[in-house]
Amino acid sequence: MKVRPLPIQWKITILSFGIVLFSLLLGGFIIIGNLENIQEEELSKRTMITARTVAQIPEIQRYITEPAGWDTINPIVEEVRIINNTDYIVVLNMERRRYSHPIQSRLGTISKGEDEGAAFAEHTYTSLAKGEAGVAIRAFVPIMNENYEQVGVVIAGNLKPGFFAMLESMKGQIGIIMLLTLSFGIISSSLLARHMKDQMFNLEPHEIVRILVERTATFNAMREGVIAIDKKEIITVFNEKAKEMLGVTGKVIGKPIREVINDTRLPEVLHQQKPVFNQEIRVKNTNIMSNRVPITVNNEKVGALAIFQDRTEVTKLAEELTGVKAFVEALRVQNHEHMNKLHTIAGLIQLGNLENALNFVFQISEENEKLMRTLSKNIKSDSIIGLLLSKVSRGKELGIKVSIDQTSILEDLPPHIDQHNFVLILGNLIENAFTALSETKKEKKRIFVSVHQDQNECTVIVEDNGNGIAESDKNRIFNEGFTTKNQTGHGLGLYLVKNIVEKGHGKVVVDSDPNEGTSFILTFPMHRS
Repeated sequence: MKVRPLPIQWKITILSFGIVLFSLLLGGFIIIGNLENIQEEELSKRTMITARTVAQIPEIQRYITEPAGWDTINPIVEEVRIINNTDYIVVLNMERRRYSHPIQSRLGTISKGEDEGAAFAEHTYTSLAKGEAGVAIRAFVPIMNENYEQVGVVIAGNLKPGFFAMLESMKGQIGIIMLLTLSFGIISSSLLARHMKDQMFNLEPHEIVRILVERTATFNAMREGVIAIDKKEIITVFNEKAKEMLGVTGKVIGKPIREVINDTRLPEVLHQQKPVFNQEIRVKNTNIMSNRVPITVNNEKVGALAIFQDRTEVTKLAEELTGVKAFVEALRVQNHEHMNKLHTIAGLIQLGNLENALNFVFQISEENEKLMRTLSKNIKSDSIIGLLLSKVSRGKELGIKVSIDQTSILEDLPPHIDQHNFVLILGNLIENAFTALSETKKEKKRIFVSVHQDQNECTVIVEDNGNGIAESDKNRIFNEGFTTKNQTGHGLGLYLVKNIVEKGHGKVVVDSDPNEGTSFILTFPMHRS
């Protein structure tokens, strides 16, 4: 049968009560020991006074030299013993014969005490002697006659009270102290236990251990990396997936986050006290999508938490998906465009104008092949080629001429930038240009796209001849959620472009004139910074 654990409140109460009780007993023993020493000293003084008193009685000094003088001395000594509450008084002559004793049968007998010798040499002193009745404090005083000659010795003795006897005499005071002290200890222990239980959210230690084990197991089972730090930037959580993704080994719990990984940006959230969601950053040469939030307990910031995913594999899938979508869009638009062209060719044939129909076919074929040939030769990314082809076809569908710079070249992507990021930049900038041109009434609508890359830098240019950007909006176009449209779902395109530019350590320049158009110039360094 499994024994149910004792609640923490009772454990603390019992422990605190035990400490108070132990302290009380220990203090009591020390106090009683001190009282015993004080009482022994006082008893020694009182016994000595009694012995001196008896030694100075004239009758005792006179009759101690008489044979059978005990008949006179013993009654006098007994009277003094009773008055002074002394346990016994013995008077000895110089032959050590007893002239007084509590036991009548011992009168006139010789004493053989081992501690009496010094008293017969006119010494006054006290000693402890253990007898049948217990330990006694004895005082020795010599008896001197009128001529200052020693004629005997007085021995006064009092039994020393034992430990339990002292307890018995103090039981009233001890009872009151015990009652007050233990009552205070029990109440204080109970209040302390209740406070600690509240601080632990009314959880028992075994429940806290279970939660900690479950939490650790949960974090390690997650497919996302999880890192948490306290307000001193000390790591409190670092699950196995985070170690795997970031290439960290060994025990890191309890270490400063900046010593383990110096570019998590987690301390920034702790100090700025603002959450950051869905931000793509690069940590230890790994692209991750990170969510970072401060941890708050009772309205106080106690740490920060980061949950992130490795974007390397996801980015590859996204690139493939983006390329496929771009080609599908291009095929859809080209299918629509080719249907229109086929209708034109069919009409020319029906009219018998075969030469014009043939020239039209050659013209279309040459334009498409020239564009495809140029892009395939200069752009080393199928995803980007697919995107540009789809945007050219999309422009024809919207009545917008999309021109690709024939001298464009892209052999290598800038550091920290992948194909998915590049497609996202071009796609958003061209779509913004489509939107800007849809709001203008100009007859000739044009978009110019140029991509150039050399050993030092990569430059992306997207221009349109739309209405331009209002002066009041130029400083806000890259803000998350900013849009000039009265529709939901907009305001993210340029914000994402700005994030990618920052990730690639690049810069963006916007040049816009009212009714003239807008150009976006993005520049990325080709060396790792």
